[in-house]
Amino acid sequence: MNITFAHIILLSAACAVALPAAAQAPTSSKVFSRVVNPDIPASMTLCGKKVDLDRTDMYERLDRELTSMAYTHGNTMLVIKRANKLFPVIAPILKQNGVPADMLYLACIESSLNPRAISSAKAGGIWQFMPATARQYGLEVGDEVDERFNIEKATAAACRYLKNALGKYGGNWSSVMASYNGGMARVSSELDKQQAADAFDLFLTDETSRYMFRVMAMKLIMENPAAYGFDLRREQLYFPQEYKEVKVSGPVDDWATWARKQGISYRQLREDNPWIRARKLTNKAGKTYTVKVATPASSSRSKQKKPVYNTKWVRE
Repeated sequence: MNITFAHIILLSAACAVALPAAAQAPTSSKVFSRVVNPDIPASMTLCGKKVDLDRTDMYERLDRELTSMAYTHGNTMLVIKRANKLFPVIAPILKQNGVPADMLYLACIESSLNPRAISSAKAGGIWQFMPATARQYGLEVGDEVDERFNIEKATAAACRYLKNALGKYGGNWSSVMASYNGGMARVSSELDKQQAADAFDLFLTDETSRYMFRVMAMKLIMENPAAYGFDLRREQLYFPQEYKEVKVSGPVDDWATWARKQGISYRQLREDNPWIRARKLTNKAGKTYTVKVATPASSSRSKQKKPVYNTKWVRE
């Protein structure tokens, strides 16, 4: 029998539960579950390009991230659950803009797919835009409206950034990823100073050096979670909701009152429209905003549709 990483994880857990008290080690002894290192492939594909992992540092850098991510069970499992709800929204926008689907995993690394994520540096949303960069790429950022938290608009803005960077780096997606973390100016400067053509070959800060490998590790796990010990059933995933879209072109004196008139709670309104950042909307410019109002059926776990984005994420 070929014992895999996933088998070891599951067998260790089963044995810890199944053995009778008499068969277990004495309480005075320390007993540890077996810890297995995940296999590192000889190569993998990233954004349509083969990445050779034979070079010592390439192997070790991916090993660090994949091992860490495989054993950070709670957060990695949460990302898989959220991905089932959000990838159907994000993936078509990437495709429409000619951005590789592997950039889905960049969003996973940036925010763990938390639409309300805010970093200590004030980067916000799934794509973790800083306010100035968000405005540069066409997003409204203010006290009442912050489109960094609008999944569709922020994804379109991320596509504009990524394609701009791709042109700057001659089609090299690893350098694009590095720039998303470290900034285009810094990565461009280091490519020039270090006489390199690829961010994989740069000596950078630890965070930026690790960044591409974190994306690669997330891709490996999410393409086949069971191989790394993750065991989910369909009903445990989070599912896309269906919405009625309401256009708002004027001021809103009180969003709670507005929500009640739509048959939803203020909490539902804010959860489904995290770009709303205040209790009211002044909207002096008369801009038209699209507000999502979830249908009653899609707001119920027992009634909502339960599609699975990637069948490898679950065991039926």
